[in-house]
Amino acid sequence: MYATWLPIGYRLPTGAILKRPLFEGNGWQIVEVRGEGRALLVEDELAQRWIDSSLIESGVLAPFSFGEQQFSSLVCGSSNLLCPVADGPSPQNKNDALAFALALKSTRQIDPDSPLQDALYIEKLSKLLPTYSISPRVDDAVVLGYWLTGGANVSVKSFRRLASMMSWLGAANVKEVVETAGFEVTEVVPAPVRRPALRPSAPATDTKELATPDERIASEISKPRAFELPGRPDLARFFNEHVVDIIQNSARYKALGIDFPSAVVLWGPPGCGKTFAVEQLIEFLGWPSFQIDASSVASPYIHETSRKVAEVFDKAMENSPSLLVIDEMEAFLADREMGAGSSHHRVEEIAEFLRRIPEAVKNHVLIIAMTNRVDMIDPAILRRGRFDHVVEVGFASESEIRSLLEKLLSTLPRSESIDIAPMAAQLAGRPLSDVSFVVREGARLAARAGKESLDQASLLEALRSSPAREREGSQKRRIGFI
Repeated sequence: MYATWLPIGYRLPTGAILKRPLFEGNGWQIVEVRGEGRALLVEDELAQRWIDSSLIESGVLAPFSFGEQQFSSLVCGSSNLLCPVADGPSPQNKNDALAFALALKSTRQIDPDSPLQDALYIEKLSKLLPTYSISPRVDDAVVLGYWLTGGANVSVKSFRRLASMMSWLGAANVKEVVETAGFEVTEVVPAPVRRPALRPSAPATDTKELATPDERIASEISKPRAFELPGRPDLARFFNEHVVDIIQNSARYKALGIDFPSAVVLWGPPGCGKTFAVEQLIEFLGWPSFQIDASSVASPYIHETSRKVAEVFDKAMENSPSLLVIDEMEAFLADREMGAGSSHHRVEEIAEFLRRIPEAVKNHVLIIAMTNRVDMIDPAILRRGRFDHVVEVGFASESEIRSLLEKLLSTLPRSESIDIAPMAAQLAGRPLSDVSFVVREGARLAARAGKESLDQASLLEALRSSPAREREGSQKRRIGFI
């Protein structure tokens, strides 16, 4: 709940009557107004910066005073979105998506440099107004993907993955939206795998439509490159050796009987970076991704969970090459000898996985499962031939923390006096989310103090204010990414 800048019931110069605040940042606040709609309240310094940058014209914002304070305001009706980019709703139709794409392009034509991940989307003005935070700049392609998907960190340059996540809109329409924003679409979305015809059909003229998964993988590889995972070199090395190299050199491996990367289990305590690693690999490969977790497939009805699991596997195989993530696998695949896994329908669910995992790998689906409790998993699932690799992901070491800090700080305006060694020593063995939080909190403290760059004092203050929390029990669920 945000503190109100102005009293509830205050009447703006336009006649709009303010209600509760909805969002707030440094120099701005978005407030609900009576009836339907929202109002943007802006301090003079920020408003003038938008005017000086030619993002808005003088007179667009209505100036007014409250006591000794000077503000400007802009009121938008319910038909025009007014919200932070990071907190906006996903588009409901093609027009909504095009409107944001046009606003992004229009803003970049005027201001090519300011970060937009913290901008305010003013649909009425067809602009994204930057708030000039000192957080590291996020690529515009990711900003657009985040908005279109409703919060997924996917780049529109990974068009196949974006199109699979927005299948409701259709690939052609998604392509139009991305190109409207000023991005070139070079990837081709593979057509669904065709079932064998019952009788001979006419020769196909579109060879791309009938390409095999092997041919599609080969066509997507231009120049081999390595997968990078900031702060986790050992895990990156594993993925490069057991996944990326097999994909990039498929012909060489296939000649020796290795057709596709084997399924992988990542296990370790909450906060160790399993989900972040998988998300980065999905982004690197650019393949359609599918997920099985308790929220998407679990059902109290007998046979229903097995049916939903089968549907996800079928979709992954139809869109191969693809990646299938099984999150919190202990929820589905607990040892059948244990009490939680002894019921008939639980045995049925495990049997479905036992049958589907080898089938999916043969059909070019990369399967990665994650768990905090590998000791709970049914041994039949972990047998080689289903999951060939069971990889422990522990908390990061001091050297890994140092590497991650360097990566996080490299895109920020920072003082040359910053020494990350003492911070790395204190953060070693803690969740990677703590490292990200310290940098983000340090940036916030620096901005609040009026500093133009991040300094050692702000980082150390952030570190002092974020002591290590007691380790969560293994039963607790981990929510979110680092």
